[in-house]
Amino acid sequence: MTTQIGKLVEKDKAHLWHHITQHANFKNNDPLIITEGKGMRVWDINGKEYLDALSGGVWSVNVGYGEKRIVDAVSEQIMKMCYFSGTVGTIPSVELAESIVKKMDGLSRVYLSPSGSEANEKAFKMVRQRAALKFDGQKYKILYRDRDYHGTTITALSAGGQEERKMQYGPYTPGFVEFEHCCCYRCPFDKKYGSCSIECAKTVEETILREGPENVGGVIIEPITAGGGIIAPVKEYMPMVREICDKYDVWLIIDEVVCGLGRTGKWFGYQHYGIIPDIVTTAKGLASSYAPLAATITTEEVFNEFVNDPSDLASYFRDISTYGGCAGSAAAGMANIKVIEDDNLVENSRIVGDYFLEQLKEKLGSHKNVGDIRGVGLFAGVELVVDRGTKEAMSEKTLAEIVGHCMKNGVIIGRTNRSLPKLNNTLTFCPALIATKADIDQIVKSTMEGMAAVLGE
Repeated sequence: MTTQIGKLVEKDKAHLWHHITQHANFKNNDPLIITEGKGMRVWDINGKEYLDALSGGVWSVNVGYGEKRIVDAVSEQIMKMCYFSGTVGTIPSVELAESIVKKMDGLSRVYLSPSGSEANEKAFKMVRQRAALKFDGQKYKILYRDRDYHGTTITALSAGGQEERKMQYGPYTPGFVEFEHCCCYRCPFDKKYGSCSIECAKTVEETILREGPENVGGVIIEPITAGGGIIAPVKEYMPMVREICDKYDVWLIIDEVVCGLGRTGKWFGYQHYGIIPDIVTTAKGLASSYAPLAATITTEEVFNEFVNDPSDLASYFRDISTYGGCAGSAAAGMANIKVIEDDNLVENSRIVGDYFLEQLKEKLGSHKNVGDIRGVGLFAGVELVVDRGTKEAMSEKTLAEIVGHCMKNGVIIGRTNRSLPKLNNTLTFCPALIATKADIDQIVKSTMEGMAAVLGE
């Protein structure tokens, strides 16, 4: 057995290019190889058990590991009909589309693709094509928010507010314009909530006016900023942004790639704020990563922009995604939604998520290096600082040591990672929606121990 493990590790080092990884680290260390998962836990090639507080490392295995109901649904579907181009319907794609929009007030059309980056690309293409069809190509610019992330392709990065993720990959797609973030703890306007005018929302209008309303066709934001530090806007923010977009005939795109499908204690994150977007994109939790699956979901009004005289060959949405036609992925999405419904996981996310935030604040809130604790549902962040008074950010290296300590003790937590210059200082948590209070207790205890070992009591 030891020989087999050694051979696999050597094959990994010799041939597998790991994502966002500096492979020089493998000169003196072995890569982690995960071999099995069940519920909230995974095991590595050496048999070590970990409690996964990151839902697969990238916040996507929403229903946990080893969910037989999804596996069986995928197996049955791909044996019967594995694939046909998205130019036609398949039974699971039709059923999935209806199932998704039933969870969303005001949205009615579903365009399937295999990844969140691609789902956002579809939304951008819709804005650009509308500009060509209706505004003589002029209303093409898309605004995005500082600290938000919308994907890894060049155009998705062009709409990304995380400078360290964008470094060295330019030049970028033109027509994307940044506006200020909405993190109260580090308010870009030096205001305090309760005595401010929600300047972080008003900056959207200011940016539209600066760029020219005739030039701006879309605004994209995450309902809760994920990789940029787990930032939930105040309750007034989203309705104000919606009103501004309506005023200037700008499509509001909500990126639910992380927040969608129960993560925040509602089916979609935007539903906390009482608005209806024009376009919603989602991915990760849509099939809980049992298969690659994403969706770009629109209102009927957006869809109708592309329903025109068939003799005009340039008037429909001329886009295709090869793997958007995978019937097995659609079946995974359908089964995943049913598991969430049957097991009441959205409500579990709300209840256990409230407990999680309470425990983090109770056990870590008084620590000298904790600047802010924030989150919604089973989605939380702990921002670490050198000094509470100055809010000087803790170094990324120090956070890596805390995460490493937790890992050694069998709990996988996360951190903001090479994304925000001098602000990669938030520990992140995103456990599966099946998490129990006992799981939360173990996660919080391990985090406390990791912080104590690295920072002191």
